Order: sequence, then C-alpha cells, then structure tokens
Amino acid sequence: MKQIFSLLAAMSIALSSLAQNGKISGNIKDGGNQKIIDAATISLVKAKDSSLVKAIFADKQGHFQFDNVKDGNYLVLATSVGHSKTFSEQISINSTNAVVDLGTLQLIPETKNLKGVTVVAKKPLIEHKIDKTVVNVDASISNVGSNALEVLEKSPGVTVDKDGNISLKGKQGVKVLIDGKLSYLSGADLANLLRNMQSAQLDQIEIMTNPSAKYDASGNSGIINIKTKKTKTIGFNGSATTGYTQGLVSRTNESINLNFRKNKVNLFGNYSYSYRNKWQNLDILRKFRDKDTKELLNIFDQQARLRGANQNNDLKLGIDYYVSKKTTVGAVVSGFYNPETFRNDNNTFLENAQSQVLSRTTALSEMNNSWKNFSGNFNMRHVFDSAGRELTADLDYSNYKSSSKQTLSNNYFDANNIKNAPGDTLIGTIPSDITIYSAKVDYAQNIGKAKLEAGLKYSSVKTDNDAKYDSSKNNILVPDYGRSNHFLYEEQIKAAYVNVSGSLNKKWDAQVGLRLENTNSKGNQLTTGQNFKRDYTQLFPTAYLSYKMNEKNVFSLNYGRRIERPDYGDLNPFYFFLDKYTYQVGNPELKPQFSHNIELSHSYKNFLNTTFNYYKATDIINDIFEQNDATKETYIKKSNIASQQQLGLAISAQIPVKKWLDLNVYTNVSNNIYKGIINNGYVKLKSTLFMSNVSAQFNFGKGWKASADGFYRSKGLDGVFNISAMSAMNAGVSKTILKNKGTLKMGIRDIFHSQNAQGSAQYGYIDTKFSEMRDSRQVSLSFTYRFSKGKGTAAPKRQIGGANEEKGRVKSGS
Repeated sequence: MKQIFSLLAAMSIALSSLAQNGKISGNIKDGGNQKIIDAATISLVKAKDSSLVKAIFADKQGHFQFDNVKDGNYLVLATSVGHSKTFSEQISINSTNAVVDLGTLQLIPETKNLKGVTVVAKKPLIEHKIDKTVVNVDASISNVGSNALEVLEKSPGVTVDKDGNISLKGKQGVKVLIDGKLSYLSGADLANLLRNMQSAQLDQIEIMTNPSAKYDASGNSGIINIKTKKTKTIGFNGSATTGYTQGLVSRTNESINLNFRKNKVNLFGNYSYSYRNKWQNLDILRKFRDKDTKELLNIFDQQARLRGANQNNDLKLGIDYYVSKKTTVGAVVSGFYNPETFRNDNNTFLENAQSQVLSRTTALSEMNNSWKNFSGNFNMRHVFDSAGRELTADLDYSNYKSSSKQTLSNNYFDANNIKNAPGDTLIGTIPSDITIYSAKVDYAQNIGKAKLEAGLKYSSVKTDNDAKYDSSKNNILVPDYGRSNHFLYEEQIKAAYVNVSGSLNKKWDAQVGLRLENTNSKGNQLTTGQNFKRDYTQLFPTAYLSYKMNEKNVFSLNYGRRIERPDYGDLNPFYFFLDKYTYQVGNPELKPQFSHNIELSHSYKNFLNTTFNYYKATDIINDIFEQNDATKETYIKKSNIASQQQLGLAISAQIPVKKWLDLNVYTNVSNNIYKGIINNGYVKLKSTLFMSNVSAQFNFGKGWKASADGFYRSKGLDGVFNISAMSAMNAGVSKTILKNKGTLKMGIRDIFHSQNAQGSAQYGYIDTKFSEMRDSRQVSLSFTYRFSKGKGTAAPKRQIGGANEEKGRVKSGS
C-alpha cells in the first residue's frame, strides 16, 4: 500500500511540475448567451499563410490548450456548429513570451433559423479512442427494429449468451451503464430491460475494457455505457419513431423524445412503449453418473417450449437550470413498468443407461411477472474559473419492485404413457423490493499541463425478498415451508479516488489513479435464523502510459485492478423453479472476485489498432450444477469455483474503400484457462476463442443508404459451458423523405437463421448438453420523424446521475 501511494505521489509531482514553455490556452463561449461551448474545434494556424499546425477540441468546460508550441507567429481559429468562426489576435511565441493565455474567445451564433431544416452529420460506425471504443448505433441501418441486447451482440468484442448474460472479449463480469449510470439490474432482469430498450432510443455504445479510477471498481472485464439520444437545439424540438418487426412472432415499438430550451431553462423528456412476443425452443440432455465411478445411471431428455409476451413502458422527465454562467443544477425522474406473461410446456423423459424410456413427466409452468422502477436524481455543476476548476455532485434514489406469480403443474406417466401417479402443483409468490441511495461529489482542476481529478462516493442498498410456496396434491393446498424463504440484505460502500493525467513531453502522456472502496454488508435469512456479516477494504490502482513514436505510430500500456461483487439475488438462498427437476438456488457464502487487467496497444495512422491483453481473476463467480441422485433433480447455483487466466489479441481496422463504401473489421482471439475445485473435484478447462465482426456502410446518395454486417464466434468456453460456434448476418436499407425530416428504414436480422446456441458441460460427474433455437430471423420496418424549431447549440450534459456500481447488481427474478 505504501508503495502504491508513493508511486501515485511521485507521478502527481512529476506531472504537475512539467515545463511550461510553448503553451497557448484559452476558453470558448457563446457570444450571444455566454454559455460554455464544449467540443468546439480549435485550430492553431501559422500567421503568415494560415497553414494548419494542430487541431483539437475544447473540453466540456470550454477550455483548450496547445502544448509544445515552437517559436513563431500564430493565430487561433475557433469553429462550432451554429456559430460563425472567429480568430484570435496574432500570437508570438519566443523565449520571453512562452506562455500565452488568450482569455475567452466569443463564438457568435449564426442568425439563420433552423426551422424546417435538419442537419444530418455522418458518423463512422466504430470510433477508437484512447480509453474506449465507441459504436454509433444509427450508422448501421441493420439495427432497425432491434433492441439494445441485439445491438450489443453485434458490437466489437461483445458476446451475449442464451440467457442474455454479457461477456467482453470472452470474459464475464461486465457492468452495463445507461447514460453514465448503472441500470441497477443484472442477470435476467438486466437482459429483460435491454430487450425492451429499442435501438431507435440509442445513440452510442461505449466499450471500456480498463476504466480509470474515476469509475466504480466493479466489473472484472470492463464497462459498457449505453448512451441514449438527446436533442441539441434551442427551442422546441424532438423526434418520434414507430416500428414493426415480424419473425415467427411479432413485436412493435414506439417512442417519442422531446426537448425545450429557452434562456436559463432546459426541459426534456422521453417515453417509449414496446410489445414483444417471445418464442424459444430449448432441449436439454442430462446424464446422471455415479459420483465415484462415473458410471452412467440414467438419462434425462427434456424438451421445453417457451412462449410469452411482455410490454415495456419507459418514461424519463428532467430539467436543467442555469443559475449563472458558472453554476448549473438539474433534476431527473424516471421509471418503467414491464408486465410479462410466460408459459413453459415441458416434457421430460427418464431413460436408463441404454436409452430406454422408463417414465415421462409433463410440466406446465405459467408465470405472471412485473417489474416496476422509480428513480430520482439531483445534480449540480459549478465551474470556479477558466483554469479548469470544476465541482460536480449527484444525489440518487431508486426503488425496484418485482413480483412473480408462478404455477407449476406436473403429471406423471409410465413407459406406456399411462398415468402412474397423482399430479401435483407448486404455487409460488416471489416479490422483491430493492431500495438504493447514492451520493457522490467530484472535483477537477488543471495543474500546469496536468489534470487532477478526485472524488468521494457513498451508497446504501437494502433488499427484501420474501418467497412463499404452496403445494397442491390431491386438490389439497398446504404451505411448503421447505421451499419458502424470507431474506433481508443490507450493504454500504464508501469510496474515494484520485486521478492525475497529463503530458510528460511531446511524445509521452501518462495517467495514474487510485480508488479506495470499503464494503460493509449483512444478510439475514429470517426463515432459518441464519445471518452473515462482511467488512472489507480494497485498493484499486490504475495506470496508463502512451508513447507517440511519430505521426503514424502510437503505443499505449495500461493496467487496472477490479472487483466483481455478487449480485444481490445470488446471495439469497431461495428457490426458483424452472421445472419439476430443475431449479436455481442462491448462495449466501459467495465472496467477491478480483481481477488484474493489462493491455498493450498500437495504433497505426488511426486506422489499424492492435491490442494484446493479459487477464487474471481469482474466486471466479460462476454457475455450477449439482445433482440429487435420489430425486433426480438438478439445481444451479453461483459459486466461487476457480481462477481464470486469459491471453488475448484484438485487431481492428477502418477501411474507406470508396467514397460510398466504408468497411469495419474487428477480430479477437483469446486463450482461456479455468482451474479450481468444482463439486469437490479438481477441474482444469482450456479453450481458445475466436470472434470477428465485419460491417459495411454504403452511401448511394439522394438519401439512400444501406449496411451489411455479420459476426462469427468459434467454439469456446463460457464459464463451465463449452459453447458451439455461432454466427449471424444482417442487412438494412434506409431512405430520407419529407425534406430530410423523415427516415424510413427496413432491415433483416440473422438472414440464414444461424444464430442458434448449442453447448455442453462435462466435468467430474456432471454431463449435460443443451440446444436452443430462438426467433432470431426477423424483418423490421421503422419510420422516424424529426421536428425542430430553434437554433443549434451544445447539448445539456447533466442528464445522468451518480449511482453506479449498485445498479448493476440487482437480481430480483425474471
């Protein structure tokens, strides 16, 4: 610990004491209303001929700075959409005048009214930045009619399994943020939320494999931030979208996004609704073996036909108020209501070792589920001066309520299909109530050519799960105390971080950070009187180093330590039945898992990017299977089963083939090794996983555009499952109409219906296989209409909150 703090202190001193020679800095503001303009383009040009020396973007405070400027005479040019360009006065850099502060440059708004005019900017599908990869959702027309989960599975390095669990570069433990704040959901609930979030609502997908110390340390393999669309004009404006998708079953989606900005007030809101039919076939083959001799005893052949429908209602309302030129406050309230009906018709054949049928069980599982959420956020931002000093704060509250009413009816037959035992019914009521409070404050300041960031965060989580089961046999309903359970869980996390970044010289850039997190938690199983308490403190260092060898080649190296805490639901030892012979159970003994991530990257001409990574994790949290030989039941629970090591190589390229054709290619190969004790036996699993994403963007002119994309994933390990190869190909076409106010899109997903999952788990006495067919081949049609009455300006920045890590761990059932 002392060595880490010493290193951090040394780097902070080195970065803050860099030479100040040859520096030009200043700020940009709107000359009409004096608002800060971020992301303005700032160009340094030679005074004698206006030839470009260097171009940068202003930061979110409107500040810009050119370093290592050679002696000479210069001008600074500032441009921004909706404004007339402006020049500074002439600047002379020499030995006696090496540091120049231009003060504030004014960008005057253009007087042209944008009523009836829609400005469409072309964005690349994939953008590679120093700390993340960005996917621009609308750049791929084949995303029409898809949902957020389907967009994710097409993104570079991302895979989604049959249950909606997300992996990044072959590693589990991804934290998903929505507009900078975590969803407060995980597992099946997060998958349900993302399936109901339509692509028409999405702007960008940000993929960060090694986030800085400013972010919560949770998420072993990194963070995915889903950014929703926001309007960017003064006045009243917005957009509306409607869509229809047809596969084996249908689904619809509608959304509206509104914004009104005038003087010191910005109001915004959006609402989306979708209705989605579900269709899935799942076949599972389990071989029961003797735990000692591994001799085959029985075979279970299960055929599940899953059907259902769900609705999603999602609403967000917010306000930003510009108190002064330096202070902005805002508030956001949001919520969703997602009801669902679900039916599982299940046939299970019990066979002997020679595959002869001994008996058959039919099971009908019917569920009525609902998820409700209300979240509130208050935020504040204050800029102290033009030197980059800034203070931001967030207060968050969120409550999640879910309910699941399940009826599981079983009937029993012999080998001749004659009923041989009375039927029975299991009735379950499984409510969940989760309340989360969070507060955080962040401070940033420029120190010479370095930037200092620091912050504090506190979060509190309380969960209440009360699972009640009743059994019915011979038409007699009795409480099932053996399966019922009432579980309470509380957790507090206190965190602090410091992060320093800057240029060491004209070739070297560096960043170091350290995050401290203290976790206090306790669980109380009221049904049995069992309880536990945990209290631990951990340090999470991060470090980044970048070397610009020349204009064509840039190398970078980064390191980070991260944590994956158990989901709240996975700590709850209640039973959730999938069918008569299969159920899930929580594990209150779960411990957090930790990982070390190292990446070495090379960028060539900002077009070809290559990354080597090494990853090591301990106490991996994963699903394991256990069998009850007497009842022939299989149950699934989370356990700290093993350690994992991974060596990986990722290569991506952006290829502008023609003016009308752009290609993006991404490939990743990784070697994974799992080692540990599973079901009291030593297990070592190895696999090499290859995945690739290829996309093509076509621009034919006159408003016509098209795209085609596909992905391939080879056979490889996903936890203890060995998943077979999988692929899909998608295509889409779009046309702008109604004087560029409307866009009509048509797309088809999984053209060859190849996106079906198959896998197996074979270790110790466990021997199981599955095969899944989804309704993945779909044709979609959508129409979007945009309306605007105002003039261009920067988008408001404080529409997100501060509750981060907690939102990713809610698991209230599905």
